[in-house]
Amino acid sequence: MNALAPKEAVIKMYAKREAIHPREVKGRFATLRWTCVWLTQALFYGLPWLSMHGRQAVLFDLGARKFHLFGLVLWPQDFIYLAGLLIICAYALFLVTAVAGRVWCGYACPQTVYTEIFLWIERRIEGDRSARIRLDRQPWTVQKVARRTAKHLAWGLVALWTGFTFVGYFTPVRALGDAVAHLGLGPWETFWVLFYSFATYGNAGWMREQVCKYMCPYARFQSAMFDHDTLIVSYDGARGEPRGAARDASRGDCIDCSLCVQVCPTGIDIRNGLQYECIGCAACVDACDSVMDKVDKPQGLIRYATENALAGHWSASQIRARVLRPRTIGYGLVLLLMATGMSTALALRTPLKLDVIRDRGSMGREVDGGRIENVYRLQLMNTGERDHLFRVRVAGIPTAAVVDEDVVELAGASARAVPVRVRVDHHAAHTGSNALTFSVTAEDDPALHVTEKAVFIVPR
Repeated sequence: MNALAPKEAVIKMYAKREAIHPREVKGRFATLRWTCVWLTQALFYGLPWLSMHGRQAVLFDLGARKFHLFGLVLWPQDFIYLAGLLIICAYALFLVTAVAGRVWCGYACPQTVYTEIFLWIERRIEGDRSARIRLDRQPWTVQKVARRTAKHLAWGLVALWTGFTFVGYFTPVRALGDAVAHLGLGPWETFWVLFYSFATYGNAGWMREQVCKYMCPYARFQSAMFDHDTLIVSYDGARGEPRGAARDASRGDCIDCSLCVQVCPTGIDIRNGLQYECIGCAACVDACDSVMDKVDKPQGLIRYATENALAGHWSASQIRARVLRPRTIGYGLVLLLMATGMSTALALRTPLKLDVIRDRGSMGREVDGGRIENVYRLQLMNTGERDHLFRVRVAGIPTAAVVDEDVVELAGASARAVPVRVRVDHHAAHTGSNALTFSVTAEDDPALHVTEKAVFIVPR
């Protein structure tokens, strides 16, 4: 081999992840973030235990193919409402992002919320940022093993409770709890509880910022919803540069303490400008404000601002004046129209559904007295929460009548297939197909009424 030949260089395409230990920070935005943590978790953990009309208020019963939402019962035929709700939520996210950037990510996203909870546990068991860094560098001792074991056990308990609660939205949570208590949990429930527990434990305990940086698609397409008037966490470079000691009059206000980096959950330096890794949590704002207070400088070196506001040195009132602009007005109008349409459709929705299916085995037959008989199956769905007695009638052909019992009892949030025979005098209908209409009306509520067209066959 030629000794003068150049050596091959090894290029690593993937850098090993360095653990990020965010420093604990206090301030108005930290308080707001923890308020969101408490509110979202009270909602998530509490809703499955709320009852209405004798059943779970929020239950996505996939086995029975029914969704219970605070007294509203949705069936597979009502999937359009769930699709509409998801579209409304997406447009609401677009509107909020256009106005205030990634505030959803910074305050209410489940990844952020559970990372905050897991970090709180980590701090209480392993100590502050410096103590955790020292613990990482220490050899494995009895104390280190004990602390790490305690931390992971606490994480595991939170993750298991989260997985149990999540499955409780799809299986009645009280029955699920009783099954767990008596060690009678079914295989599918066991799988999904463990699956979502593992997902919570892995995402919030181990991957953390990697979920936001590499796995979440929102971080990648958020820039399409930003403009120069979108509120983002910004560093005022004109005021802060050049960096230096607090007592150096020739320097800017930034004393280069690096606290804004130490508190960042994704480990970025906001002073380098807007980055897709920034989740808009404003932890750096709280940290910088506390430093500015100590060095007798005005707060706001790092703050929520817009690109136009930084360039033009706008005041807060000038920033607010740009909230209403073509993009946000467009998002707002579309959102208002969709929400109005959805609300109107739900308000006008009749909690009774009827499908009429003819008996394909018999096209029509002649019975006693020269009358013609057709057999149907009525698929009735009572999507309300109350029980009702429903009367079945037919119209469209003279002398048409229901032969069987024409009153059907149907419990709330249930469905029933009802066989029905309809007879018509031979002279009242012509040979072939005749239009017929079925109507079903609640005996105790005439407004609860639905009709469905069918065909009556008279054989040759």
